[in-house]
Parts: sequence; structure tokens; C-alpha cells
Amino acid sequence: MSGFFGCVSRNECVGDVFYGTDYHSHLGTKKAGMAFYNGSDFVRSIHSIESAYFRNKFEPELDRFQGSQLGIGVISDMESQPITVTSHLGRFAVVTVGRIDNLEELTEKLLKEKIHFAEMSGSDINPTEILSILINKGETFKEGIENVRNAVRGSCSFLILTDDCIYAVRDKLGRTPVIIGKNEFGYVAASESSSFTNLGYTYVRDLGAGEAVRISRDGVTTLIAPGCRKQICSFLWVYYGYPSADYEGVNVESARYRCGIAMAARDELTADFVAGIPDSGVGHAIGYSHGKEIPYKRPFVKYTPTWPRSFMPQNQSMRDLVAKMKLLPNEAFTRDARIVFLDDSIVRGTQLKDNVVKLRECGVKEVHIRIACPPLVFPCHFLNFSTSRSTFDLFARRVIRDLEGTSDLTDELLKPYTDPDTKQYAEMVRTMCRHLQLDSLRFQRLDDLIEAIGLPKEELCTHCWDNTSYF
Repeated sequence: MSGFFGCVSRNECVGDVFYGTDYHSHLGTKKAGMAFYNGSDFVRSIHSIESAYFRNKFEPELDRFQGSQLGIGVISDMESQPITVTSHLGRFAVVTVGRIDNLEELTEKLLKEKIHFAEMSGSDINPTEILSILINKGETFKEGIENVRNAVRGSCSFLILTDDCIYAVRDKLGRTPVIIGKNEFGYVAASESSSFTNLGYTYVRDLGAGEAVRISRDGVTTLIAPGCRKQICSFLWVYYGYPSADYEGVNVESARYRCGIAMAARDELTADFVAGIPDSGVGHAIGYSHGKEIPYKRPFVKYTPTWPRSFMPQNQSMRDLVAKMKLLPNEAFTRDARIVFLDDSIVRGTQLKDNVVKLRECGVKEVHIRIACPPLVFPCHFLNFSTSRSTFDLFARRVIRDLEGTSDLTDELLKPYTDPDTKQYAEMVRTMCRHLQLDSLRFQRLDDLIEAIGLPKEELCTHCWDNTSYF
């Protein structure tokens, strides 16, 4: 997904940006960067974090930024960031969160205008550079921000660092959050409110969908008012969000707890105890445990000292191996046990299948899986979570293709598989259960998930489950 943190202060803000960005490390997989204005110049650093902690990469460089009172940082899911630009608007730096679904179209259009690209993301055009070009085409920063809103399909929240302020902009439909905090010296803007508390900042407010603000040492000024439509990514509560984070006033761990209780209420299963697949499955499992009134235990523990990145590396086979290596079984709890496991989602199914095999080897008598969201049927256009070169990388799509005997999965054909009350849905889940070698498998109902989050359906993006979304 990616996450960012920006600060404008009357004091030096290097430490706050460093630690504030670090608190977003669970949101990104590949690159990290920081940029500061030190009173006379812009200073930037970018590193790969695929095999190391953010802190280890950037701490030796903090002296380079000494004295800076304005700065931004980012944990990036894909591309190298921040981008720094010298333009008719002055010198500025940009960090982004989201996914530009029409990146190729925008690239082709800009090339026809004889605009060149200097920054690369691997061998591809860097989406953050595209954004900086769109900003620069405006006569003012406000006009440049409006250019981005009008041009980008998908989602894009971003921060712009100038020599006297930060512009914070939330995606047009609010799919990704931007949250404002403050202390006695200044203001911060971040993707997660959980980055505030230990740094001494208090929550001010969430930006509205499509809202843009100018943040200076003296306050926050609205440049572009929020729109009237909102579609926040539901996966913030299911998977992405840190347990202590709040989005739109809804705490992540509380939503997961309610989600687990809802699953328990519909489940007639008898088991010896409940467990969560760490880390995001834990909150759901605790709720399920309380709802079913059966114990919560940890038959798996996560070993992280030498495996710092949650998603690294990018190669799928190696990623599967790392996932397997990080989870250590505790045979004191697994032997002859009937266990129900709560997990956030099933994307491709490979890691879950490996874990089931490991459980069988450790003597588990019955393995029951409960997934805290509905089956992922539609690839995401707005974030990088379920995006792939092939939509059939999604486990549910592969199963549906085999059941239907065709790769031409139209929206009409897929629709019954998104309804938990149809025979097609039931057969899909039975087939998934058989492939994964489980004793039982159930998914959360979408209506129960929405109720657990506590926001109206029309304010949540549920595209990957039911193909409902605005562009």
C-alpha cells in the first residue's frame, strides 16, 4: 500500500520524520525515502528496504538533515521516492500513496508533449514522477493538485514539500487516509494515526475525500474542500492497518474484534481453541474466541529477528519460502488438537497451503480456517494488494475458472460467486477447502464485515469482493 509522514515545525523535525516514517514500515515492501528542507537546500535519501529495517538504512544519515524544520518520509510499496523537482513553482519534493491505474495512458500523453522522464522504478516509469509533472503543469500548487485529481484514475494521496510548507492531499474518493496531528511546535500529516502518540502529537482530524490542505508552522489551511462522495479501502481494517490505528474514527483492532465476533455467531464449529495467523489475523481471532467462548492460544509464533520485512522478497517462490521460515510451530499446542485459525484473507493460497502442511506434520488433528473477509474475486485498481499481471493469480479466480471451464470470466458469470447464499459460492468454497487440504473453510460475509467496520456501505470500497466501486 505504502505510507507517508510529513512534518512542519518550529523546531528541528528530523527525528520526528525519521521515527514517524518508521512507524509506517508495515505498509510498504520495497523502497523508503526521506526529503528535508534545511533552510537553504533540499536534501534527499532513498534506500531499498527489501532485506533490512528502515531504521538501519537511514539512521547513519541523519546528520545530513540536521537543522531541518520541514520534512517528509515514505515507505513505498513499489517505486523509489521522494521525487525532487526544480520548476517554475520553485523547488519541491513529492511522496505518494496509491496506484495510478492509467499510468501507461498518462505516460504516452506526456511523451507526445515532448516531456521526458528521468526517474525510473525498476525498468518502468516512476508513478511519483508522473505526479510531479502533473503538479508542475499548474500555474500554482493548487492548480497542479487539481491537475492530478482530474488526470489520475485509480487512487493517489500525496505530500508536497516546499521551502515553507507541506501540501497534504487525499485521494479524490478517500481510498487511502491522510491524517493531521499537532503539538506545540507544529503539525504533521501521516497515513496512520498510530505514528502520533509516542512522538508527542495529538490527533486533529482526517482529511476528507479529495481534500487538499496547506500545512505551515502556524496552522492548516484548506485549499480544496472535500468532495461529497467517499470510498475508503475496507482492507485498512481487515489487513493493512496497524492495530492501534484509527481511520475515520474507527479503530483497527476494534473492527477486527467485532469481525471475529460476527464470524463466531454464524459458525457451528466445535474446536479445542482459536488461533490467529500472525499478525493481522490475531485481532479477528481474539474476537472469535470471545464470541465462541473457547480459548485463544498461539500454536504458531512469528520469528522476526532475522526476517525484518513482512513481504520481501519480490520473487514469489522466495516470498513463499520466507513466509514459511518466519512461522514456527509450537508442538505443545498442536499435537492432537482441533484448531480454528483466523486469517485476514486468501490472495493466492500458496502460503496458507504450506502452513496447513506444516500443521499436519506437527500433529494437528483438525485444521479449520476462517477468513475475515469475503473471497477476493476482482483485482484491485486502486492499491497494489491484489494486483497482478494475471488476474488468475487470485485463488478464487483460479477456482472459478476451473469450475466454469472457461477463462472468459465476465462480470455476469462472476456475480453469483460473490453472493454467499448461492450454490455457486458454496461450490467455490468447497473446492478451495479441498485444494487447501482443510477440514473446513469459511469466509466472512460482506454485510457482517461492513457492520464490523461501522461505516455506511456507500462510504467503503468493496471492489475486490463485489466489483462495486467508483472511478
